[in-house]
Amino acid sequence: MSEVKSGEIEVVRSKRTNLIIQIAGGAIFGGLSAVVSFVLSPIINASRIPGWNIAMFDPTSWIWIICFLIFGPLAGLISCATGSVGLLIIDPSGWVGPVFKFTATIPLILIPYFVFKLKDSQKLKKPRNYVISGVASTAVRILAMLGLNLLFFMTIWSAFFQFMSLEILGLGNITGLTAVLIFAPIINFYTSVLDLVVPYLLVFLPKIDEKFDFW
Repeated sequence: MSEVKSGEIEVVRSKRTNLIIQIAGGAIFGGLSAVVSFVLSPIINASRIPGWNIAMFDPTSWIWIICFLIFGPLAGLISCATGSVGLLIIDPSGWVGPVFKFTATIPLILIPYFVFKLKDSQKLKKPRNYVISGVASTAVRILAMLGLNLLFFMTIWSAFFQFMSLEILGLGNITGLTAVLIFAPIINFYTSVLDLVVPYLLVFLPKIDEKFDFW
């Protein structure tokens, strides 16, 4: 919490008020993420990797993480859930894209909470703590998404499994299971860095968290 200056009155919110703000903040940011995804869909779709349908540029989850950094874990989870529902309407992949996006982002919110037992954003704001939680959450994300990719490629995507390759990396001769085992960690590491660094810069550098002073 920010320091109360001379002449100012400290406002203490009730637990009920805090809960309402978290729910409202999560819902608003979730809806905003769907709108941003729709508006920027031409750019997002143009950045998709051929054969993998993974976008190299997708700020949707940035908004979810921004919500988390401003309003706390509960709001972050709500924004992920409501935003994913919004993506169901506009995502060209149908329900698959939103499921993958939701699963990939959740560790970036839950792991920092479990690592530091967060009670306020100032603890997470410290670069050292953010890096530690970021490394841990990225590792969990990579494992979760690797498992999800393998599950999908062995079931509903089984017909396409043999055609997956690392041509995007100039290694077109590497295909199938080997390609998935190599590429899934790489792309999830890349997107995790963006999902963590961009929101951090947007929230903590201009001190937006202190202006809201919510948690």
